[in-house]
Amino acid sequence: MRLTSAKSVKQGIRAVAARAGVSTASVSRALNNPDAVSPSLRARIEQAIEALGYIPHAPARILSSRRSRTLGAIVPTIDNTMFARGIASLQQYLSSVGYMLFLTTSGYDLDVELQQARNLISRGVDGLVLRGDCHHDGLRKLLADNAVPFINVGIYQPDRPYPCVGTDNEAAAHRAAAHVIELGHRRIGIVSALQRNNDRASARVAGFRRALSESGIELPPQWHVEVPYTLDDAREAARYLLNLKDRPTAVVCGNDVIAYGVLLEAERDGFSVPRDLSVVGFDDLDWSRHLRPSLTTIHVPTGETWQRAGEYLVRSLAGEQTIMHREIDFSLVVRESTAPPPKSLK
Repeated sequence: MRLTSAKSVKQGIRAVAARAGVSTASVSRALNNPDAVSPSLRARIEQAIEALGYIPHAPARILSSRRSRTLGAIVPTIDNTMFARGIASLQQYLSSVGYMLFLTTSGYDLDVELQQARNLISRGVDGLVLRGDCHHDGLRKLLADNAVPFINVGIYQPDRPYPCVGTDNEAAAHRAAAHVIELGHRRIGIVSALQRNNDRASARVAGFRRALSESGIELPPQWHVEVPYTLDDAREAARYLLNLKDRPTAVVCGNDVIAYGVLLEAERDGFSVPRDLSVVGFDDLDWSRHLRPSLTTIHVPTGETWQRAGEYLVRSLAGEQTIMHREIDFSLVVRESTAPPPKSLK
């Protein structure tokens, strides 16, 4: 039964209380502040709610608790597999603690992100999950003015005064480049994601470059190509690099999708991976271990990262102590796409 008026809401709560054999106050606490009641009592009330088909009236709950039990998330796109995986983990966690998720996209446009934040705040979200720390100048003021907590996900910046949870992208990219250097490569190209409004991509490029610099390896300007997040663009970048008279023997990529494009184009052009060309990705998507050759890549626990972001906001809203800067470990997964360089091109 769908109850909307104040009178019908009270009647519904009474019916649930009678069915569960508890007081109406206990039902109200279970609805508005589930952590304030014991798990066994909450289970009895939930069984009564399900048996009666009762749907609590959201506006009434907001008025009584001053919380909507909803969070918002703004991601650049849902075409990116990593974002989709992260959102799924966040949604699963929030559902387990009685929260809902509102999802919007920005298309890597900071003005759009700011407007989406306004839209979510106007709909009463209790907090926001934001991707990275590259935002419109007015966004943090908007959140502060409306007392809306937020967390930056996918990055680790302990020197910044804002909450974050994620991998140290620069350190992870440094490890990826160091791997091919350790194999003996000196001719190393980079195919990165576009760096505009994308601090994760910029940090990864910085990590690649630092590893090369520390080993005394020069990076010719033509060996670094930035591409959008598509296979077509990644293949075009690989075609360009592989057709250079003085080509790289290894390519480190800003993400796995870019690496897939490099692998596909190398195969089309008759290059054997890893005999003629080594390729390293970043993210460790599901397909990476099934390709032939399987992809050497940086593994990032995306699901854990996004769940931790949700936990931070839920616990902050409950007044619990939280970790403001949480680092999520990465690991290098060595598979079949990397090997020492061909002797003729060392």
